[in-house]
Amino acid sequence: MLPGLIAIDLDGTLLRSDRTVSARSRAAVAAVRAAGVEVIVATARSPRGARQLAADAGIGGVAICANGATLYDLDTDSVVAHTPLAAPTAHMLVRGLRQRFPQITFGWEHELRFGSEPAYEALRTPEWWPRPADAYEPCDPLTWTLPMTKLIARLPDADLEHVLAVAAELAGDEASTTLAGSSFVEMAAAGVGKEAALALLAAERGLDADRVVAFGDHLTDAAMVAWAGHGIAVANAHPAVLAVADEVCASNDDDGVAEVLERIARRGEVA
Repeated sequence: MLPGLIAIDLDGTLLRSDRTVSARSRAAVAAVRAAGVEVIVATARSPRGARQLAADAGIGGVAICANGATLYDLDTDSVVAHTPLAAPTAHMLVRGLRQRFPQITFGWEHELRFGSEPAYEALRTPEWWPRPADAYEPCDPLTWTLPMTKLIARLPDADLEHVLAVAAELAGDEASTTLAGSSFVEMAAAGVGKEAALALLAAERGLDADRVVAFGDHLTDAAMVAWAGHGIAVANAHPAVLAVADEVCASNDDDGVAEVLERIARRGEVA
């Protein structure tokens, strides 16, 4: 049986290392969509950061953005749902992490707006993480009074899994924490995760987990890959994702996602 829903992470999974979508991947996405399968993006990126990349892949509809804190309609350019982190909780995390790691620096999102400290902005790669000037506000996170879609911490040359462990300890039950790629420790409201957002979208479509396929590569994808009826890790995935995957495909640079999508379109089933 064809899956009813396929969720694909972007960076490190569908995107090659140069952050491009290959022609093979675009064709494979088109093939499974033509077969009647809904394909969605599930990314740590903000809606603005995900929009063009999803378009490059030929994917529209509702996207899971900000690790599940935002559901965004790519076709209408609008936020469908938003689960924010309360400002006092974010401030508590900032103070606690600064005490443990004095050189740490922060950025944050609020729906389609961004804010960050100058030191954080200096670390950004603009061509990979576009940010419209009219949506950006430089300031100290402790002066930001709105809720945050997510709080992002960067500490170059640090053991980020250690930073993540400290963030999780500080967060307790008040926030969720994850590691996105090799640069970002990210914090969001309690209960936020790609898996929770994907489960919600599946339920809205009357689908159980066994009709859902999910692809991922990093810690922020692990729970989503584990939840899906058929979870797939790319070969370059973090060990935590490889450990919970039902299948390991070729790497992002070898079009592993495309290879699996082609198989699904050809056979009419996942296996």
